[in-house]
Amino acid sequence: MTKIGIVLASHVPELARGVYQLLKQSASDVPITYAGGTDDDKIGSSFDKINDAITSNPADELFAFYDLGSAKMTLEMAIEMSDKPIKLFDAAFVEGAYTAASLAQGSSSKEVIEEQVAALKIK
Repeated sequence: MTKIGIVLASHVPELARGVYQLLKQSASDVPITYAGGTDDDKIGSSFDKINDAITSNPADELFAFYDLGSAKMTLEMAIEMSDKPIKLFDAAFVEGAYTAASLAQGSSSKEVIEEQVAALKIK
C-alpha cells in the first residue's frame, strides 16, 4: 500500500504549525510537513518553504492543503517541480487536512480519502 503524507501551506506561520499539531494528535503515524508564512515569517507564502515541506516529507505520495489562493499558486509551482505524486485539494483547510490525515492513519485507501475530502470542497 502506498504511504500517504500530508503537506500543509498557510499564509500564517502559527496557523500552519497549529494545524500540524492538531493533525498529529489523531494521525501520529502519518508523515505531515508544513510551511507557513514568507521566508521572513511574515503573512504570505514562500516557494522555498513549501518546496522544503514537499521534499522533506518521506511519504510515497502527498496530499496537499492550503488556506488561500496564493498558497495554492505557490503549491502548484512546487508540485510541478516535484517527482512525487501530489494531489492538491481545494478543500476547507483544517477540515480537509484533518479528514485526510485521520483516514490515512486508519490505513484507508487513497480513493476513500479522496472521496471523503471531496465532500469538503471549497467552490
